[in-house]
Amino acid sequence: MAAAASGKWRERIDLYRRLMRLDKPIGILLLLWPTLWGLWLAARGQPDLRVVAIFVLGTVLMRSAGCVINDLADRDFDPHVARTRHRPLAAGRVSPREALLLFAGLVGCAALLVLPLRSWLMAGLCAAALALAVSYPFTKRFLAVPQAYLGIAFGFGIPLAYAAQLGRVPPEAWWLLLGNVFWAIAYDTEYAMVDRADDLKIGIRTSAITFGRADVAAVVCCYVLALLIVGLVGQRAGLGQFFGLGLLGAAAIAVYHYRLIRAREPDRCFKAFLHNNWLGASVFAGIALDYLFAKGFS
Repeated sequence: MAAAASGKWRERIDLYRRLMRLDKPIGILLLLWPTLWGLWLAARGQPDLRVVAIFVLGTVLMRSAGCVINDLADRDFDPHVARTRHRPLAAGRVSPREALLLFAGLVGCAALLVLPLRSWLMAGLCAAALALAVSYPFTKRFLAVPQAYLGIAFGFGIPLAYAAQLGRVPPEAWWLLLGNVFWAIAYDTEYAMVDRADDLKIGIRTSAITFGRADVAAVVCCYVLALLIVGLVGQRAGLGQFFGLGLLGAAAIAVYHYRLIRAREPDRCFKAFLHNNWLGASVFAGIALDYLFAKGFS
């Protein structure tokens, strides 16, 4: 009896893990890299380690919550898409009530994390971040390029990082957020190119559908704009050659992504999407190394 109950709980936990996409950490990484850019730039390379820990754990919690609310909103669409039809909510293995309770628990834990920062600015920004996470899934019903909205949601750790480190959000934070918006349009368009045929059937709006045959060109342009804006922010912050090398590495990765997606083959487009982790990591490495070596040992 006890063994059967234990097995049932293990099954439920595994379903919740899959619902939160903890088995697919790419979303966490794409959310984490811009947050780390913001933390290091705001603190000029010396962020408060307690704040870093709060943001890393908060990123995991909020990305998980975002996945739950996304699947809850899309539960009537996902069964008709080959890639998503086996998700726990779409397959009917987790109920909407369970999903709501899980979402509330994750958001509650994230809220508790930021309490030690004791900032009304942080509280307001966290509320805005939550509103973005909850509303994003529904933008696919009416926005031509919902990936732009996703870029704001996925990059909102940037103004939060500046607020946590400086107690204010300077203009460079919003410019960095804009750079992240273009990056998100690029990588999520690659992702949307995988599901284009299914999305057309069910009426979901995505950038891959909106851009049509200009999708590859749009992805390239968004990469260029993202790296240009991030580069200008770094230049204004006084970053030098290590940052430049990080951007150069990111640009080389973007070129590789172009080579992957130019034939529009779904498997290669998905590979390009997953590979964006390394683009974000390259930019962060440039920022961190520049502060560590160029400034720390000058």
